[in-house]
Amino acid sequence: MLSTSVPSGNADGLSLIDDLLGTVETGDVNQRLRVLQRVTDMFVAGSRGYSSQQVALFDDVLQRLAADIEAKARAKLANRLCLVHNAPPKLIRSLAFDDEVDVATPVLVHSQQLSDADLVENATTKSQAHLYAIAQRLKLSEAVTDVLVERGNDRVVRKVARNAGARFSLAGYGKLTTRARHDRKLTLILGQRSDIPRHYFLKLLETASAEVRAKLEAANPQAAAAIRDTVDDVATAMQREAREESGEYSSAARTAERRFRRQAVTEANVHAPAHAQEFERTAVALAKLGNFSIDLVERALLDEGEDMILILARAADCSWSTVRELLLMYAAKRRLQPDDISRAFDRYKKLSQATARSVVSFHERRVKLRAQKYGSAEDTKTASPPTLAATEELAKISA
Repeated sequence: MLSTSVPSGNADGLSLIDDLLGTVETGDVNQRLRVLQRVTDMFVAGSRGYSSQQVALFDDVLQRLAADIEAKARAKLANRLCLVHNAPPKLIRSLAFDDEVDVATPVLVHSQQLSDADLVENATTKSQAHLYAIAQRLKLSEAVTDVLVERGNDRVVRKVARNAGARFSLAGYGKLTTRARHDRKLTLILGQRSDIPRHYFLKLLETASAEVRAKLEAANPQAAAAIRDTVDDVATAMQREAREESGEYSSAARTAERRFRRQAVTEANVHAPAHAQEFERTAVALAKLGNFSIDLVERALLDEGEDMILILARAADCSWSTVRELLLMYAAKRRLQPDDISRAFDRYKKLSQATARSVVSFHERRVKLRAQKYGSAEDTKTASPPTLAATEELAKISA
């Protein structure tokens, strides 16, 4: 028999629990269910006034009562308690890890008694149906969404991507963007998230079909119209749509733009954000420093090769220290090894500033000509970016 010291106002009710448990020890299943319902009613009715010690008593009692009941009754219990803010925590956790989805779903979706650690463990070990329930929670941390994105099937991933209360890490957004290459629905969902980092948004649009990009634009027509009025004349279609759909520049990029209008841009303005992995600030600073189009710089920062970075950095007269930070930015996922860095350094030393500037000038003129020829920036993205292998030839032509 259970006992506890309780305030006098609740003593009668908690004494009743002990009496009821006494009958359960010799009672049948139907009697157990009736007792479970009475104790649950008692807890829900007075939950706001119970101390932590009293809640712990209810937790013990309800766990014992719910131990051997059928799934339908456990599901009913889960629905009764999932919205109670101080519901018995051990019982809630037990229900969340129940193999029966109808039992686990209410608490996985609604209960605030589940910690991030509980949710991560659940998402790591339980079924896709459990993950789908977690994806519907009002708020989700990066730790939880990382697991959902890693383990979840298409249905789970689309659900969590659609959840406005879900927060994703950079690694999580990277995996979502990769999955979206083969999932048009996911592309549309991600494209409408306001918090997607710009470099992942650009990658998302790079592989999206014209139909999908049109739908993304239609989802935010006001931003699209405003961007068309101010877009750079050498912008590629992918980058135009990136601004249209996300309503960008981001606040970080706008802040950088304002600062650089007030003061001269130096190499330090490029080095610092590159070291801090700040994509937008780095792109704006390098574009201003070298007088490049922002689109060309963004493509260089996202390109998995090193050539574009080396050419732009040399044209802007950057030191190797800054070039190294640009190459190590994780936006392009280059994963350069020490030997790769050494080879890039040797290539950078051999590249003259005059040649690099000629290459950039030639490339941007070619992009403009293609845009004029086709009457749209859509076909300009087929213009190959400059590479060191073609540097001397391009320089001769541009001269």
